[in-house]
Amino acid sequence: MSRTYQLPVLPRGLSFWLIAVIQCLLLFASSAPSPLYVVYQADWKFSSITLTAVFAMYAIALLAALLVVGGLSDYVGRRSVLGTSLLVELVSMALFIRADSVGLLLAARAAQGLATGAATGATSAALLDLQPTHRPRLGPMVNSLAPISGLALGALGAGLLVEYAPAPRTLVYALLLAVFVVATIVVPLLPETSPRRPDVAASLIPRISVPCHARGLFIIVAPCLFAVWSVGGLYMSLGPSIAAHTLGLTNHLVGGLVIFTLTGAGALGSLLRRNSPPRATMILGFVAFFVGVGTTLWALSIPSTPLFFVAAVIAGYGFGTGFLGAFQTIAPLASPDERAELMAAMYVVCYLGFSLPALAAGLSVERFGLSSTTTVYGTSVMVLAVLACAGLTVQGRRQARARQPEQAARPESASTPPAVDADHH
Repeated sequence: MSRTYQLPVLPRGLSFWLIAVIQCLLLFASSAPSPLYVVYQADWKFSSITLTAVFAMYAIALLAALLVVGGLSDYVGRRSVLGTSLLVELVSMALFIRADSVGLLLAARAAQGLATGAATGATSAALLDLQPTHRPRLGPMVNSLAPISGLALGALGAGLLVEYAPAPRTLVYALLLAVFVVATIVVPLLPETSPRRPDVAASLIPRISVPCHARGLFIIVAPCLFAVWSVGGLYMSLGPSIAAHTLGLTNHLVGGLVIFTLTGAGALGSLLRRNSPPRATMILGFVAFFVGVGTTLWALSIPSTPLFFVAAVIAGYGFGTGFLGAFQTIAPLASPDERAELMAAMYVVCYLGFSLPALAAGLSVERFGLSSTTTVYGTSVMVLAVLACAGLTVQGRRQARARQPEQAARPESASTPPAVDADHH
């Protein structure tokens, strides 16, 4: 009688951190092309409009994947979606290695966007599934920290390889290809945390799905997510060009260093504020990136390279803390079988903020110039920060007024516990 061999299953604690690493690697790979764009542009002689099209291809593919398959892992399991996503990511790395024209570059970015978008819902939900029950803040914290850390390390690592290593157009992708092969092999060993459910076909209809009980809070937090990620889009799209053309920094590493400074400060901010009340964290984040973007515009008007990097640290701190606070607010609202769909909806808002303003800026540079575009973009982001901060403040006051009648109605008793701020839940 034959026996069916079953693969061993890794412990939940180890699996949690392996999924965090995979999520980080996917974002590492997504930011790796940023320092290479100037190399492609010099070698293939294409315009800023074409460069914007390359960025757009990634963003469109990613958003399409989030809308169509972002919640699929709630129906077919986390491992299936993650494993398939990594296979598509391997294809994208192979296309990057072979890229010798804009056409292949577009194909590589499209495949990468599909892979990252499809994996985002599965990895984010799996981290919430696998977090220790006695540490309910760990999943949201790692969910906000891993993508930002990946963006930071990808930009810096690619910048180092482009400037100082051989084969600048292929080496970083060859190394990532090898790493993703290992990650693909590991996925079948992870524990499955989402059982299969019916209605798989219905889940593939493009939509943003938010559970009814979470919609009110989601509507309040969504503009905050859009504003926070628009700061990332500002630096990811214009940062290397600003460093080269406005500040006169032509070293390829500098373009990666600009993005690393922003996202690295964001990762540090997420880590430092991980145990703080979410609303206070978000408001602090918006104040920080208002100051950071304003200081960026000041640094460019002088111009001053040291002040520009100081501004990137401040804006990055705001990026990371604002994202963490929003994630901590929304993530606990979903039940296990709703997590992937809710996470996908969150990231749709994030990547709309990340891509739409950046695409508009890329088109604007061609017509109005880098300096004017940066000023308008930066000012718009600052206005978004003010509006988001005002919205959170108003919502906080409404909640406080709503609690007052309830507290007044309670009979005073030594056994009655004091009211707890909703931010701490």
